[in-house]
Amino acid sequence: MIPQVDKLKHTATGNFFLMAGPCAIESEKMALEIAEKIVKISDRLHIPYIFKGSYRKANRSRLDSFTGIGDEKALKILRKVSQTFDIPVVTDIHSAEEAGTAAPYVDVLQIPAFLCRQTDLLVAAAKTGKAVNIKKGQFLSAEAMQFAVNKVKESGNSNIILTERGTTFGYHDLVVDYRSIPEMQQLNVPVVLDITHSLQQPNQSSGVTGGQPELIETIARAGIAVGVDGIFIETHPHPAEAKSDGANMLKLDLLEPLLEKLLKINTLVNSF
Repeated sequence: MIPQVDKLKHTATGNFFLMAGPCAIESEKMALEIAEKIVKISDRLHIPYIFKGSYRKANRSRLDSFTGIGDEKALKILRKVSQTFDIPVVTDIHSAEEAGTAAPYVDVLQIPAFLCRQTDLLVAAAKTGKAVNIKKGQFLSAEAMQFAVNKVKESGNSNIILTERGTTFGYHDLVVDYRSIPEMQQLNVPVVLDITHSLQQPNQSSGVTGGQPELIETIARAGIAVGVDGIFIETHPHPAEAKSDGANMLKLDLLEPLLEKLLKINTLVNSF
């Protein structure tokens, strides 16, 4: 399944769709450079593409962590990315008030995993009329996501995406239960695998989340083999210099060869 989002191209190709971009909007120049490169790749490979960038990071471990360059400034950059490349964009929201703030600038509103049970947030996002991407909580079963979906649908919006991003395993790891993907697909909504966040190692003593980016291809291959509808990847030209979540990001130069491999798997899966 492909989400119903304006400006989404290549939707009839049978390929998975891609949500990709930096963790956070750091600058206009950086956002436009990343978007330009991914647009060229996705157009060449005929992959439906949604640019991802958080205008605000609200769930940081430490008070001194980077949270953004300013809400309005970052939202305007997201809108410029959309207008410049004629592509849809997605960003996170963290409160009911933020739904109304962000909706005029973006095409998809994303509900963070820790907030996927927050009724007022889900209802507010639904009522904007934008597509709503709900990340499955690290503490929830796939089956439990039916209630989040129903909150949005019963608020008058059936344009919903669900995203698997790993389940808490002990204190410092996440694991992906690939049974979650077909389970959530039974709710008749597109299901995304968030590859890079599934490889986070949270709750480090430094207060900075770690990660295992060397396993990105492993997680991605398995997701495509299972039949996921879309993939989510945070990427940056220089992950070590990223202001947020650099430890689990994919280096931007590695995105194109990865997608080429995943398309081959996707073609094989679709042949059965």
